[in-house]
Amino acid sequence: MLDGFAEYGYWGLFLASFLAATILPFSSEVVFAALIAAGLDIWSLIIFATIGNSLGGVSCYYLGRLGKIEWLKRWFRISEDKINKTVNKLQGKSAFMGFFGFLPAVGDAILVALGYMRANTTIVLLSMTVGKFARYIIIGLGAGVFLSWF
Repeated sequence: MLDGFAEYGYWGLFLASFLAATILPFSSEVVFAALIAAGLDIWSLIIFATIGNSLGGVSCYYLGRLGKIEWLKRWFRISEDKINKTVNKLQGKSAFMGFFGFLPAVGDAILVALGYMRANTTIVLLSMTVGKFARYIIIGLGAGVFLSWF
């Protein structure tokens, strides 16, 4: 399935990155590495992946902002316990915690919790985008170095 995304180049990576940042279990790293191996421009890939992943993160933030725990439990399988634990950990911390939205597994919960807490939207979205950009730079340059060995 991930090969299908790579066939569409930058736009396939954009979509894979968007889906990876939503609550859906998905990964964009394989598509990202495949496109690096195919010789596409690494900085363009980083930009497309960052924008797609950030827009997916925005969807998580606004799902939390809706404040409908029943929806999150029923349709997205996010437990109320997980949301409450994350909210408790984030209490008293800044909206800059959105930076950690790039983390696998817990990043989505952080963004949903920040939305649920009504954290400052601008700060959350900017810090989240910076974190995702840094993540894709590290992945992109690391994959580029790794692939150069072969």
